[in-house]
Amino acid sequence: MLATEGLGVRYGQIQALRQVSLQVAAGEIVTLVGANGAGKTTILNAIAGVVPAIAGQVQWQGHTISGLPSYRIARLGIGFIPEGRQLLPSMSVLDNLLLGSYVHCHGDWRRLFGLSIHLLREPEIERNLAWVFQLFPILEERKQQQAGTMSGGQQQMVAIGRALMSSPKILLMDEPSIGLAPNLVREIFALVKKLRDQGLTILLAEQDALGAMRIADRGYVLERGRIVLEGSARDLVNDDRVRRAYLGKAKVRTV
Repeated sequence: MLATEGLGVRYGQIQALRQVSLQVAAGEIVTLVGANGAGKTTILNAIAGVVPAIAGQVQWQGHTISGLPSYRIARLGIGFIPEGRQLLPSMSVLDNLLLGSYVHCHGDWRRLFGLSIHLLREPEIERNLAWVFQLFPILEERKQQQAGTMSGGQQQMVAIGRALMSSPKILLMDEPSIGLAPNLVREIFALVKKLRDQGLTILLAEQDALGAMRIADRGYVLERGRIVLEGSARDLVNDDRVRRAYLGKAKVRTV
């Protein structure tokens, strides 16, 4: 479904990615693990068109999409949940969710004014919103609340819901567990697996290697902008190098 070949990204004089090649098949959860600065976020940003690649290419369902603007990439079915959630805090939960429906507006930004009035008349948007509220009932209860006043866990729900409003075929998720309490982290990972079971493909960048490996099918380990290991989640958690660097003495059960 998704692949990168020899991907390279530079920030000024800093080479952030070097010759990164990976693949994500339909129906998989694939996780990217590594320390801060290893290149996990940069890979997702490059795929989503947020940062330009200086080498290599990104392929989506057999077609090269490198160089396309991010809004066109989103319309192809690639949903992106950025690190830090990046909500509009003064807008309501409902309007933040509906912003994810921009891909259904055919480029007409005017339809984003008075979101609740206009967009809710669209059948696909109505179905997606019902789906999001089914996944996160608390968001329906608080749909008129300002997003910036929600807890960190609830804001992450809004960010995931906003991506789902675009009818994605794949979700790029960047550090969804960051800043959350352990019980909420478990809920987020359980949700990721549930979304996969409902038919979504997921590429997950995560510093919590243990939690990510528990739900993933396959993984890639990054160091200094390069992929140094790859394989099934089960094989990676049994690799002594991965255990020493990221998992410690924890026992890992993949699902």
